[in-house]
Amino acid sequence: MVKGNRLGEALFGAGSAYMPRETNQAKAARAAQIIAGLRRAYPDAHCELDYTNPLELLVATILSAQCTDKQVNRVTRDLFKKCRTAADYAQADAQQLQADIKSLGFFRNKAKSIQACCRQLLERHQGQAPRTMAELTQLSGVGRKTANVILGNAFGLNEGVVVDTHVARLSARLRLASAKDPEKIEQALMKLAPKEQWTMFSHWLIWHGRRRCHARKPDCAGCEIAQLCPAGQSR
Repeated sequence: MVKGNRLGEALFGAGSAYMPRETNQAKAARAAQIIAGLRRAYPDAHCELDYTNPLELLVATILSAQCTDKQVNRVTRDLFKKCRTAADYAQADAQQLQADIKSLGFFRNKAKSIQACCRQLLERHQGQAPRTMAELTQLSGVGRKTANVILGNAFGLNEGVVVDTHVARLSARLRLASAKDPEKIEQALMKLAPKEQWTMFSHWLIWHGRRRCHARKPDCAGCEIAQLCPAGQSR
């Protein structure tokens, strides 16, 4: 537990371990400090899915549901050698594609989504991943989170904040968002970070969640932003 921090006292109240009535202005100021702290802690933060083009990132992101990036990268290392275009996925033998990704959870549904998505890419977008939220979210297996991953990382477009399990957990612990619905969490975070940082904000939160703020045993003692975290202050 961090005590006596001037910024923490200014934001939470002297001697306070939590902030029962934080104003929007105070939350915005604290969020700015959190972003600055995470940026310093993880200057090399990036998407940890391996890819070389937008299509590969689209496929990898669909595969990543309920799986770790490391698990997905082990599968795509060989998959991307076999399937290089949307047509390759669309025309692939369904049973073989399932076998290629069988080590991942929900592999049957994921194989169906990938093939349906790639057929739609061929029909609507000349086999290329589109560059808008509306077009991406009309594809099979693609929700807002996946679309944000593609837009932010493959195209450098900040259309929103990726909300995965790490971002949702840290948003609650840091009291940046109180909602449980991912889209409501995203809307809250978008109000707290400059638009040009939306993609990186999610990366910084994800990296912190994977390396420091673990679900069961967060490393509050070594946390770079502990003085800004109500949960950390109460431990």
